[in-house]
Amino acid sequence: MSAPSTTEEPPRLHWTEDGQPHSALWRSQTATPPPRRVVLADDTLSADAAYRLACEGTALLWRGDFHNARQLLQALARRADKPKKGRAPPKPATPAEAFHLHRQAQGQRARTLAMLLIPLDSDFGIPLRRAPDLRAACTEVYGSASEASVTSLRELQGLVGAHEWRVKGVEIPALGARIHPHHGVFSPVRGEYVDLVANAPLPATPCELAFDIGTGTGVLAAVLARRGVKRVVATDADAHALACARENLQRLKLQGRVELLEADLFPAGRAPLVVCNPPWVPARPSSPIEHAVYDPDSRMLRGFLAGLAEHLSPGGEGWLILSDLAEHLGLRTREQLLGWIDEAGLAVAGRLDARPRHPKASDPDDALHAARAKEVTSLWRLTATR
Repeated sequence: MSAPSTTEEPPRLHWTEDGQPHSALWRSQTATPPPRRVVLADDTLSADAAYRLACEGTALLWRGDFHNARQLLQALARRADKPKKGRAPPKPATPAEAFHLHRQAQGQRARTLAMLLIPLDSDFGIPLRRAPDLRAACTEVYGSASEASVTSLRELQGLVGAHEWRVKGVEIPALGARIHPHHGVFSPVRGEYVDLVANAPLPATPCELAFDIGTGTGVLAAVLARRGVKRVVATDADAHALACARENLQRLKLQGRVELLEADLFPAGRAPLVVCNPPWVPARPSSPIEHAVYDPDSRMLRGFLAGLAEHLSPGGEGWLILSDLAEHLGLRTREQLLGWIDEAGLAVAGRLDARPRHPKASDPDDALHAARAKEVTSLWRLTATR
């Protein structure tokens, strides 16, 4: 007798149409389970009725015009963002409470907007009137397809946005070139952390070797190589990130200078320079792209600090690139960070600071503006004490 298969069946969406049961493969990059209640919807459905159903957890499988579906999603978003009638909610007592309430509201909004569903053919074509050809964007994320499927219009729009970023790229002045992020790999749109790595004094001249921990798009590895580091070993635990980094390094003609390894944190050996830009906020991510921003219990940050000393060459430096936003949100204290540095047998040799330049830093309407207005991104130069 053969052993039972342990392969988990992919999730499927089930609904009734013309009195007959139907099902299709369910696609969700956030691993959200398929909705249990599904009704068919088209251009005759009002935005108010659609919003009421979505808030109740009933999904709307669209059968109408594709452009009308996009307009309906915009109408749902306006209703989700509209202040509720009645007494204003009490102000949060602490920055941490404000952050958690903000994340809670974001999650509820995302769940509501994800209730508008779009069918996909077996080749990722969209069988709706006036539907665009989004097969390239879907293939980049989902891979090859062999059967019909369903996804939310909100996720589909995210795939299209990621595809456009991947094609267009992000201009990196420190490289004089563009970096092309893949879907689910954090885009280097916050240029201040790249500039810090581009301008910090190297611990040795020439610098023969550097480790880039959690390379993502490969942007910091590329900056180090362009600065004259003869060999860079860049690691990441995500195979998608490594594929993205490989593509960017090939574009920049740096593939011969940078070695890519799939690893959780450090490669084997020691280096005179070890660089890490871990997720900045100790919170639980809710989607693949959020893994670059949210780090539960500061796992990656603490792991980097705990292992840094044993991977530094004598006289070498570890560069920790970190925003202090978590401190202003009350999610981590400066004393905790300094305590982890000391416990790891490290000392602070210096620090370079930069103010963020992204739009939210100066937006008074942002829910976290009080914390963002104080935010500083720092490059901590760390050395081993034992």
